[in-house]
Amino acid sequence: MTFRHLPLGSLVINRANDRHGELENETAAIAWLFNKNEQHMRNLAKDLVKQGEIYEPPLVSPEGSRFVVFDGNRRVTCLKLLENPLRAPSADLQEVFIELREQWPTTFPEKLLCQVEIDRDRIDDILFRRHTGVQSGVGQTYWDDRMKANFVNRTGKGQGLNVAEQIETRLSASGMLPSSKKIPRSTMNRLLSAEAFRNRVGISVSKGRLELTHDESVVMGALGRIARDLSQKHIVLGDIWDVDGKRAYLDQLETEGVLPTAASALSKPQVGASRKKQSDVATPIKAPQPAKPTRRTTLIPQVSFPIAWAGRLQRHRAIWEELQFCLYLEDHPNAISVLLRVLLELAVENYLAQVPLATVNPNDTLARQTLRIAEDLQAKGKIDRKYLGVFQKFQQLDPLVSMDTLNRYVHSPNFAPSPQHLTALWDALSDFIVHCLNA
Repeated sequence: MTFRHLPLGSLVINRANDRHGELENETAAIAWLFNKNEQHMRNLAKDLVKQGEIYEPPLVSPEGSRFVVFDGNRRVTCLKLLENPLRAPSADLQEVFIELREQWPTTFPEKLLCQVEIDRDRIDDILFRRHTGVQSGVGQTYWDDRMKANFVNRTGKGQGLNVAEQIETRLSASGMLPSSKKIPRSTMNRLLSAEAFRNRVGISVSKGRLELTHDESVVMGALGRIARDLSQKHIVLGDIWDVDGKRAYLDQLETEGVLPTAASALSKPQVGASRKKQSDVATPIKAPQPAKPTRRTTLIPQVSFPIAWAGRLQRHRAIWEELQFCLYLEDHPNAISVLLRVLLELAVENYLAQVPLATVNPNDTLARQTLRIAEDLQAKGKIDRKYLGVFQKFQQLDPLVSMDTLNRYVHSPNFAPSPQHLTALWDALSDFIVHCLNA
């Protein structure tokens, strides 16, 4: 543990703070803190001015010539805005911070005492043990379920199953462990912390168990390659720290033909170790009982979808969560219909930005763009030909699943959306939208 006085200007508000998940940049992170907890932020700024200091050094880690804040983002944000009120996200807040700066009781600090940690595993352990006590926003606030999920998805900690340990066991049983060095488990867990990334290498975590979703030989080959890359330091923690870094590495493996494809997919996930004991094989497995049907109240079912939310998907995620948790089909069909159309457009734009297609013209209609993307997904084995047919219907005036339906939901004064049509549209489009968001 090292404590250093660092220039305030060298500290960077964490764009991947677990409070909100990955955002585009520091400015977006500052705006989020005020959009979600403005009164708490005002209370904290007033307290800092009243005391003339902060009592707990921020936890930071070096990144190039600057230091990313991992704990204390709210405190550092307030100090940054007191130093330069024009960075506040609204005119009203700028006036607030101008007034507060004038009330600072002593010389405003140019440097801040910080706890500097280089080992990011240690940082995560520290974060895991903090965040208790709200005190009306002056103290550290509790992590809600989404914040905890962001932490688990980023680090792999606290998910009840050590994925890296399970992979190491399987590789050892298959004689495929790297011979030179041990697998850095923490780095492996970070790479495979989210279901979207685990699915790409042919594994899944369900009910606390590791399952193979593709042919074992193909999956083990992919996991063996990843283990070698990590153990030989070809890929290090900094390379896969955020969603885009993880995706870039897996994209590289996909380009090289390392990752499983649809051709090797299993009809039913395989559970258990690579080398099963005879006693394990003979043990009968009780068939799971079918879940009782539940009434659909929101457009997007309230279950976990395998999406890796990159920072550029800030608005996409906000719309997704409104459709999943906030807007009810019986009460808000008009708002839902418009947001569904917006989410589809944004998802399509994201796919084309990440995967430029020569077959897509900038002047193409949304219907034609979706068809071209669906054709690309089908060619890559991510969707089957039957599902491709759904998007071929988008070129026609099918009464249920068509772009004409979506257009009339938005533009027609006489076309009233119904919960039944909306849920049918979502059920038809959901896999496509998830693929586009994960591009």
